Amino acid sequence: MHQNADLDHRPTASTHAFVVEPHPTPVPANERTGLIANPGFGRVFTDHMVTIRYNEVAGWHDAKITPRAAFQMDSASAVLHYAQEIFEGLKAYRLPDGGAALFRPSANAARFRASAERMAMVPLPDELFVESVRAIVRQEADWIPDIDGGALYLRPFMIASEVFLGVKPSSEYLYAVIASSVGAYFKGGAPAVTLWVSQDYTRAAPGGTGAAKCGGNYASSLIAQAEATRQGCDQVLFLDAVERRLIEELGGMNIFFVFDDGSIATPPLTGTILPGITRDSLLTLARDMGLSVREEPYAIDQCRADAESGRLLEAFACGTAAVVTPIGTMKMRDGAFQIGGGGPGQTTQRLRQALIDIQRGHAPDPYGWLERVI
Repeated sequence: MHQNADLDHRPTASTHAFVVEPHPTPVPANERTGLIANPGFGRVFTDHMVTIRYNEVAGWHDAKITPRAAFQMDSASAVLHYAQEIFEGLKAYRLPDGGAALFRPSANAARFRASAERMAMVPLPDELFVESVRAIVRQEADWIPDIDGGALYLRPFMIASEVFLGVKPSSEYLYAVIASSVGAYFKGGAPAVTLWVSQDYTRAAPGGTGAAKCGGNYASSLIAQAEATRQGCDQVLFLDAVERRLIEELGGMNIFFVFDDGSIATPPLTGTILPGITRDSLLTLARDMGLSVREEPYAIDQCRADAESGRLLEAFACGTAAVVTPIGTMKMRDGAFQIGGGGPGQTTQRLRQALIDIQRGHAPDPYGWLERVI
């Protein structure tokens, strides 16, 4: 339990409406249309953002939708020195009737809360998180691209804003949501990605922050990702920190394996792997398709042997940004090996399509995952 647990029941902004301060000079419609025609990923931002503040006197308060702008921050702000920071990622999708919907925002809210607790930050109430992402989608729905794979990517985040130089949990926080028009995550249109298996660097250790979505996890992965890029690979695959042999996850995605007996497997959530919402959704879909599903440890040497024998037919990565991405090849210091035919497999494509059809309102949603916003 975090140090400020006794403050969780103070008044929150969920009892107040979001104050809207419209942008005085929003991007003109014709210019916006050009920007979102081919937005790439994470470079085209909308006009507005959400901000909510926390202090020990007022609790969560001052909920606003304002023009997106730079923060004014004291050089002694706690986040700059002790990295008390967390974030989330989710998407708003255009529906066939022109409306917009979020996919499982309550799951993101719960994970955001869990991340805050692990980082000794005061949690934002789940209902306030969900209302904040609803609010930004309503405000910025015109920024959802009408292109294949297009969506409005939402980035909620929270930083420690107290001005002090002492190692303790902050007593003040700033929560914000920014939005970005996005297309496909991976460039180049390759049918499958290539992974570099990192044997020198690890992402997380038992008892660490692997299950929290904090910036430090990603910062520590960048050197391994740079190594992967030098090796001509798209992404890095991390092994466990204890034995350096059990597969954990990619730099920003979970991983699945499909075997010749029709079963699928993914590493278990033991505290060192981020509990992906896409991962959880795919597990549910796979079980409902009648597939045998296992959450169990899987060693890299066994993975290689299974790929070479033909037992391992497919592998794919999954996450909010890239959704479902086939894995064709894995490279290591002592060579490379191909998985199946080196391209998208039948089970991978089936699961991907089932998930996308629900997210975009093209198929029935028996799970209640899709939440219409407009």
